[in-house]
Amino acid sequence: MENSLFHNVYNPDVLSCIANLSNDEVFTPPELANKIIDMLPQELFENPDTTFLDPCCKSGVFLREIAKRLIKGLEHQIPDLEKRLEHIFSRQLFGIAITELTSLLSRRSVYCSKFPSSPWSAYQFPEDKPQGNIIYQRIKHTWKDGKCVYCGASKSEYDRGAELETHAYQFIHNLDVNKVFNMKFDVIIGNPPYQLSDGSGASTDAASPIYDRFIMQAMKLNPRYLSMIVPSKWMVGGRGLATFREQMINDKRLRLLYDYEDANTCFPGVHIDGGVSYFLWDRDYSGKTEHFFYSKDGTISKCFHYLKNQYFDYVIRDSRIVTILEKIGFADGRFSEIVSTTKPYGIRKYLFNQPERCIGSNLSDNPFINSVKIHGVKGIKGGARRKTGYISRNYVTSNIDTINLYKLFFTTSYSTDAINPPEVIVAGPNEVCTETFLLIGAFKTKEEQLNCLSYINTKLFKVLLYFGKGTMQVNRSVFGLVPLQDFEKSWTDEELYKKYGLDKAEMDFIESMIKPME
Repeated sequence: MENSLFHNVYNPDVLSCIANLSNDEVFTPPELANKIIDMLPQELFENPDTTFLDPCCKSGVFLREIAKRLIKGLEHQIPDLEKRLEHIFSRQLFGIAITELTSLLSRRSVYCSKFPSSPWSAYQFPEDKPQGNIIYQRIKHTWKDGKCVYCGASKSEYDRGAELETHAYQFIHNLDVNKVFNMKFDVIIGNPPYQLSDGSGASTDAASPIYDRFIMQAMKLNPRYLSMIVPSKWMVGGRGLATFREQMINDKRLRLLYDYEDANTCFPGVHIDGGVSYFLWDRDYSGKTEHFFYSKDGTISKCFHYLKNQYFDYVIRDSRIVTILEKIGFADGRFSEIVSTTKPYGIRKYLFNQPERCIGSNLSDNPFINSVKIHGVKGIKGGARRKTGYISRNYVTSNIDTINLYKLFFTTSYSTDAINPPEVIVAGPNEVCTETFLLIGAFKTKEEQLNCLSYINTKLFKVLLYFGKGTMQVNRSVFGLVPLQDFEKSWTDEELYKKYGLDKAEMDFIESMIKPME
């Protein structure tokens, strides 16, 4: 009887077939949900007092899979199945759905009915709890200066009518969860929404992350354990994530971290720039993190370390480069010291697409009196091409002292997967660039400029840049793992390997990372 009901109530394949809402709100496959749940101490499922909260329910898969384990784990303590289900659903499992649609889906997955008070629910909740313990309430953003004070959503984008979702997620919008459910939680677990459009019309790569707010809100509730699966971008950059990253890498309560370079490994058919990761935060633990990194080449590297390291402001995801960094030592400085911040000459990227917005630039295809040559991009994403023109010298507002020197221009965005960066622009005196590029240098002589270029073209440089990058975006900080060199001479890999005393295994690793140029 019990086995029959168990199999009828739960079908572990159903949720594997559901299409994702979007790349921002990704459903968790049951197999993945169970791997995340596996990180928890399994005795939790034998304790009738353990409470679980999913603050971002989409399919209900986490609560459903936890329910399965509780049904089995409490079998001896509560032998009667009906009473066991009543106890589990009414006192141990709680959720907050992200939309009305996902609230219905989650209740159907967990209670076997989207109406928990109905006779068809696995446990029939009382009439005064029509949502059961998986709640959803449509709420509004709180606007200030055009942004939501809780999630940063743009008023122009998300101040919507009743016919559209507001994406004002309850959990991070001043919701006192402990008061709503009248309890504290032992475990908070889930897969939060990843980002919100900021209304700027920029690509999704530049959208504002939101998953960090779910994690920080969960930590404020001080559960015994916290586990979420989120983009790995927080480890290596990401817009608006600097403060969050600093808190995470200094938090010694992160016991476990599973880090996947290719998100498709966890979410088949889904691309998430920089990959995804899930972690176990243990309130009562203080120490190093056991970090598993799954690279795209199929290698699994494991290390036991503090996420904060002496080499870099970001997390070193692949431990295979640590011995190389130890030998480099950075006594000569870091290459990032000669890389500019974004918008090196104060000129916006839309110069060639919308020159009318750049009043005073006098953009022209031909040189004119007191003009400088400018490098930029024309066209939209996917069809954009590099282009040059001429603008008034007076339109340049930053790094004016480099205009008459030799320099290199490095793109600010290219594929996360690429080891070989796009061609570096070799720029001479009287040349500048838009914010599409970073300025490297400048150099007094052309010889120094070309010697620097020879270094950029080495395999060692490209591999260290790749591990410092981690996302599509390139800024000064991603060059932080690359040592600075003396550019009175040119450089080859053989010279660099000898300089740093790399052994055969380290050299072979670097060589294996480089893919043939397309």
